[in-house]
Amino acid sequence: MPTNTQQQEAVRPIRIALLGAGTVGSQTARLLVEQSQDLASRVGRPLQLVGIAVLHPDKVKADWIDPSLLTTDSAGLVTRADIVIELIGGIEPARTLLFKAIESGASVVTANKALLAQHGPELYRAAEKRGVDIYFEAAVGGAIPIVRPLRESLVGDGITSLVGIVNGTTNYILDEMTTKGLQFDQALRDAQAKGFAEADPTADVDGLDAAAKAAIMATLAFHTDVRLDDVPVEGIRAITADDIAAAQTEHRVIKLLAVAERGEQGISARVYPALIPDSHPLASVHGSFNAVFVTARAADDLMFYGRGAGGAPTASAVVGDVVTEARHIVQHGMGPGIPMYANIPMAPLDASRAAFAVRFLIHDKPGVLAAIAQVFSEAGISINGVNQDIKPTLHDPGYSGEIQQLRVVTHLCDEVTLRRVVERISTFDSVTGQASILRVFDRQAQ
Repeated sequence: MPTNTQQQEAVRPIRIALLGAGTVGSQTARLLVEQSQDLASRVGRPLQLVGIAVLHPDKVKADWIDPSLLTTDSAGLVTRADIVIELIGGIEPARTLLFKAIESGASVVTANKALLAQHGPELYRAAEKRGVDIYFEAAVGGAIPIVRPLRESLVGDGITSLVGIVNGTTNYILDEMTTKGLQFDQALRDAQAKGFAEADPTADVDGLDAAAKAAIMATLAFHTDVRLDDVPVEGIRAITADDIAAAQTEHRVIKLLAVAERGEQGISARVYPALIPDSHPLASVHGSFNAVFVTARAADDLMFYGRGAGGAPTASAVVGDVVTEARHIVQHGMGPGIPMYANIPMAPLDASRAAFAVRFLIHDKPGVLAAIAQVFSEAGISINGVNQDIKPTLHDPGYSGEIQQLRVVTHLCDEVTLRRVVERISTFDSVTGQASILRVFDRQAQ
């Protein structure tokens, strides 16, 4: 027969502390409040929201949030909870608060990709040492379940590569440029007007958001400490309507990809815009949707697709983690840790070979193409194709002739050599503007 203590424990609510009541935080509170009975049935004990830490309690207007739960004492709140949900974002004070929560014996659920990409391994180790869990499904891909498959479902396999569209803002912008023929600035303004892009879109359009997610996925997939600083980044600001049009003539689309792969020389984690064949599953990811394409030795190809952002979809992933951890508490157990035993080195930049499409703006006169081809030849880069059909309406001061677009597609080569070639060609008097460099995505070549 259960003792009185055991009986009391069976009905004692699991205390939940929420840090942040913004777009995702308020929707997380809504799910916890509105689904409280169902969640209690799924967990085996009630979930009690004991406090919501915010900077300005008077600005929180959500009907489902009890004003008495609001507090500015975030440090005190995290010490009186069984599970702490962190949705304030940024590095500090989130980092300090999560370490304090872990030290106090609370498990942690977070959607903070920036924090995990820079300090994740320290948090993982601290949680393991203290005997608590840390979950972060919402940090990558919003509602898409990708973290748990990498952490659990595929842990018996060997992942060789991950290729993802993991930023909804950039995917929406590129999709609008493709379907409507818009220039980048036009598509960005449209994304901001519809709420898909922030007033300051730097983290999205410059690829920093995707790079943080690439670091997190690479750490999980390859059991190695991969940080944001290990991920070279290219954004999409330089993509033009001419690049989009050229891609369409080749039955390709341009997508911003987060790529992590394990090769002979180590791990490569990168973010860059790339040309993808229309036939590839990632080419059909439209609007603000996200998708991650995973290749493993035994499982082969898998794709995870869905809403990559937004308050309600992201809150769904957050509450899913809360329920998972609450079940562990009820069962007096723990979830799987995050082993980083492999210590695989990061591959040098020139270790990865790819085909590239390079767009130059040139003076339309004899000898220019031959001179450019000569530089490629001297560097040992073989040219697969040349296109001079698309002519932008541009002018170069001091040159009265027509400015023509020259698009050169290479065979496989290393990026370091390719960029040196482009840099040299860009110094020619007959070349104007800034060259555009795009990888031609071919999974067999990665």
